[in-house]
Amino acid sequence: MNLIEYIKENMILIPQGNEIIRDFVDPVKWLSSDYKMSAPGTNKEKIMKQKLVEVQSFLLFKIPVTNELYNYVMEMDYDITTKNCPVVNVSWIDAVNFCNNLSEKLALEKCYILDSVSEKIIVDNAKNGFKLPTDAQWQYACRGRATGYRYGNIEEIAWFEQNSEKRVHEVKTREKNDFGLFDMIGNVWEWCFDLYDEERYGNYRIFRGGSFASEERACGATSRRKSFPEFRIDDLGFRIAKNNLEGIKLNRSEERRVGK
Repeated sequence: MNLIEYIKENMILIPQGNEIIRDFVDPVKWLSSDYKMSAPGTNKEKIMKQKLVEVQSFLLFKIPVTNELYNYVMEMDYDITTKNCPVVNVSWIDAVNFCNNLSEKLALEKCYILDSVSEKIIVDNAKNGFKLPTDAQWQYACRGRATGYRYGNIEEIAWFEQNSEKRVHEVKTREKNDFGLFDMIGNVWEWCFDLYDEERYGNYRIFRGGSFASEERACGATSRRKSFPEFRIDDLGFRIAKNNLEGIKLNRSEERRVGK
């Protein structure tokens, strides 16, 4: 794999814009990792919160991170027959470590810093390396200029419970959105960087978009769930983002080092 060329080919520039982020909060505190939020039809007796967020231009991977890319960067063996499928069974911690490893391989600055005293991970948004998209970035990018719950007909844009045969599928086998992003809805849920609500739910992180195992109503731009950062399951993956600073730059010696 020529890593730098692969990354360049799959990064999409997302333009600046605004996004309304809504959430429906259960007044009863609940810490179950299986708790569902913001899925249509599940908002009875919940409190709606919303805010308008300005999203600055940024770079986003057009596909979820695949088995091929993940295992190349993490230097792990894998089943080559699944190389074009999204990597799954990865925790939020795994995704953060992948971002730092990829940044290091491409001679970019790591965005994540581990605070060994508090055992918390801090993000440095001034760095030029890779990171997970924020909750607002993910939702804004998912819409891709659409205004509804989805950017197209679900049968055409997503692998979900009714058409997936209960398995993950290769990326780019459904239609893309207007920004050129594939699999934002369905196929695999995707980790975001954000804590859901630290005061109410501790260190639980957000994941988005629905999966091959999800019912139709759970597959949409505003659908989200949450779990603890070590959580892993076979329909949860991630995609990578990057600040739109100076693009992806490597000198020739670095290209030779990371390419095969």
